[in-house]
Amino acid sequence: MMITMNNNSAKCSLDEIKQFLKTAANLEFKSLSKEDRNEWVQTLLLNHHYKKCSRQERGILKKYIQKMTGLSRAQAARLISEFKKRATLKKDETKKSERNCFDKFYTREDIALLAKVDNAHDRLSGPATIKICSNEYYLFGKEDFYRLKNISSSHLYRLRSTPRYREKVKIFSKTKAVGVPIGERRKPEPNGKPGYLCVDTVHQGDKDGEKGVYHINIVDMVTQYEFVGAVRAITEIYMEKMLAELIEKFPYAIIEIHSDNGGEYINKIVVALLNKLLIKLTKSRPRHSNDNGLAETKNGAVIRKHMGYMHMPRNRADVVNDFYKNTFNDYLIYHRPCAFPKTKINAKGKEIKFYPKENYMTPYQKLKSIPNAEQYLKPGVTFEELDKIMLIMSDTEYAEFMQKEKTKLFKNI
Repeated sequence: MMITMNNNSAKCSLDEIKQFLKTAANLEFKSLSKEDRNEWVQTLLLNHHYKKCSRQERGILKKYIQKMTGLSRAQAARLISEFKKRATLKKDETKKSERNCFDKFYTREDIALLAKVDNAHDRLSGPATIKICSNEYYLFGKEDFYRLKNISSSHLYRLRSTPRYREKVKIFSKTKAVGVPIGERRKPEPNGKPGYLCVDTVHQGDKDGEKGVYHINIVDMVTQYEFVGAVRAITEIYMEKMLAELIEKFPYAIIEIHSDNGGEYINKIVVALLNKLLIKLTKSRPRHSNDNGLAETKNGAVIRKHMGYMHMPRNRADVVNDFYKNTFNDYLIYHRPCAFPKTKINAKGKEIKFYPKENYMTPYQKLKSIPNAEQYLKPGVTFEELDKIMLIMSDTEYAEFMQKEKTKLFKNI
């Protein structure tokens, strides 16, 4: 039903309105436009001198407005309240319609820059990405990261869900337990000192009966210094040579190596090598999967993330190892932030681990943060020399370089 100023329905008496509400209980009405509705309501309220009406009369008029306009009780009350305040329901032409909204702090360029960082680092966790952005600005002097340097994790994930960001972005083999009385079964206890390593093997799968490349992943339990190598097979000859090379790369002395119970580590040749280097060998306890948890975590978060699950022929192990040695290991140490937990005791006496923002840092930064860190360095190794390696490129520049080299590697394979 269309309601206009000429419609006598706005000039009915209260008795007529009461009678209408009784007879039209099952009928529904609706105004065709907001302007017509407001004009009709204003005529009704003026005609009945609404401000002078009794409480009962006002209730009748409100019900009448609801019936004739199709408004809810709350909507009719707001409309009447506006009339009482302004004495009219006509639109105020002098008042500009302003929409309340927050100013945008992060620009389209910032979102594109975030996508660039994520592409280079294969989209790390929020806190790790924040650490990279902070390093880019404070450590490497990249002014483009001015706004991203202090972004919160929650806002970073919101930016990752924007259309602008989406426009810019792109099987473990189980080892057999060997019951050999070599190595001590116990949990590693580094007590905050570097030089306690955990090691594990990742197999790149079989294809048509042919074995794939084996990745050797060795990680320091305190600094998360990580070196990765690749071998054709996990026989004693290959493992002895690879372990010697990886251990030599650490800038500090190694005290202990912890592994699972795989035969590639628990054998006489590896033990002879470690005895020669004065390094202890420990192995995981039964039903204590967390003994070697750090290496297992790095297998998925680093090796599987970057190397994937596709089969790599064993005769390409040297090519993969060259990529690790020349490019990838430096990225892991100097340019990829890691999370370092803190521990607190709750009211029940249980240890709770948490990861504060300031505890995200690269393994090299973690090494330097250890009190009197210089005492752990090998003779002839200095932080000044290691700083030069870190500052050759920024985190994102080196990550992009690493991605290009990885693409070349996959093409060759």
